[in-house]
Amino acid sequence: MMSTHLSLPDDDHMPQGTTPRVAVAFGGGGARGIAHIGVIEALDELGIKPVAIAGSSIGAIFGAGMAAGMRGADIRAYTLETIGNRNVVLNRLWSLGPASMRDVVGGFRLGHFNLERILDSFLPPAIPQDFSALQIPLKIAVTDYYGQSEAILSEGDLRSAIAASAAIPGLFMPVRIHGRIMVDGGIFNPVPYEHLMEACDIVIGVDVVGAPEGDGTHPPNRIDSLFGASQLMMQSALSLKMKLHPPHIFLRPQVNRFRVLDFLKAREILDESEGVKDELKRAIHALFAATGN
Repeated sequence: MMSTHLSLPDDDHMPQGTTPRVAVAFGGGGARGIAHIGVIEALDELGIKPVAIAGSSIGAIFGAGMAAGMRGADIRAYTLETIGNRNVVLNRLWSLGPASMRDVVGGFRLGHFNLERILDSFLPPAIPQDFSALQIPLKIAVTDYYGQSEAILSEGDLRSAIAASAAIPGLFMPVRIHGRIMVDGGIFNPVPYEHLMEACDIVIGVDVVGAPEGDGTHPPNRIDSLFGASQLMMQSALSLKMKLHPPHIFLRPQVNRFRVLDFLKAREILDESEGVKDELKRAIHALFAATGN
């Protein structure tokens, strides 16, 4: 079921009659993050251009697309033409050469896929190499593995930052940034909305982490148990953040049944999460009405 949290901005924070400044944080969740496209489309249809964007893991990818000036409809079309198309996915992975896909992606041992090289083959050309070329300020959450902490990247090499934020441990190689070993931003911060609170009047957080599903009697297989345990830890962190300082709008698209690597089900994910567009529009209208806009 779609879940929406709505809280009104502080009256002292937003003067009557002014246009509220909106920011959006896209969360991590692998293929479930394709649902972020509906949020971007809804903002486009409302004529709202965020003043700032934050992203973690897959959210960093879609956040970068929006920050680069891509419209939701264009991101949808590009997604369906690439990661939603089995032949395109296989051809692009195979073309990663020079010698073989195995050499380029680091071999097929657990944790040795080179996400930087893979993303270079799949990211849309509109996403630039450097943060400075973006149209909207972007903050990307990554995890400093040995520093045991979150790091927020907002300048320098954009594509390395995206790769680091999406580098799921056990599946992709870590990324070295500023001499530090960085991995999946969702580990420390699944939906980095708090980093936008100072920049705007209304913050939207989008959670696509999901949670294990089942009848409660059948044990998960090895892979499902690994990803499921990660989901539970991230939801625990989100629950605490929501109690301490929730965003003004918090959306949970209906994507729980999809797995982290279900990218070939892009069309199904988009269809099932379509309702998030109306959820967001209703929440935005409610907040604008409450502030006299």
